Amino acid sequence: MKTMILNGSPRRNWNTAMMLKEAQRGAVFAGAETEYIDLYGLNYTGCRSCLVCKLKGAARCKCYWKDDLSPVIDRIFQADALLIGSPIYLGDVTSQVHALIERLHFCALSYDDYSNYFTGKVNVGIVLTMNAPRAVYDSWYQGKAQELVRSFSALNGSVEVLPCCDTLQVADYSRFSMAGFDAEHKQQMRKEQFPKDLEKAFRLGARLSAE
Repeated sequence: MKTMILNGSPRRNWNTAMMLKEAQRGAVFAGAETEYIDLYGLNYTGCRSCLVCKLKGAARCKCYWKDDLSPVIDRIFQADALLIGSPIYLGDVTSQVHALIERLHFCALSYDDYSNYFTGKVNVGIVLTMNAPRAVYDSWYQGKAQELVRSFSALNGSVEVLPCCDTLQVADYSRFSMAGFDAEHKQQMRKEQFPKDLEKAFRLGARLSAE
């Protein structure tokens, strides 16, 4: 089993990364070989609409643009599981995750009949971290989460979403102009809820890497 882990957050050691590293531990526990990548460390854009992937005779499920993301896309299609995480910014995933989805989806999409060229199976776990409390996720953000599920369903495996809500934004709120947040509440959530979310991430990585 091969599991890819992609961090779509610009912060390499904070909430999203911590969740994904627990998911990676779960994947290793299940016996998978893993690869962890910080998307913000790569040089790439969204789809350039070069249409090389649509040329007659071109190999399918391959992005031909020469940048850091194309070989990552190759390895995703060859994997057994994909664990991808993103913070929620302005009600959506980060631009790096959007760009990945564009590239991954488009090179597997047939322009003859809009079918899916990809015939393999990759299980997908989507970790979403956010400052918003769970009630806001349930009422506002779940629709976006389902859009992500539909996008990654093109990989033909199971797709699960794990929301991590009401996260700690910074270690010391007194250093920042963030009076709109209750620092004591945030610290309490970090102490009481975040460990439970990390445990869920571990189980997610193990479950999707064992199927």
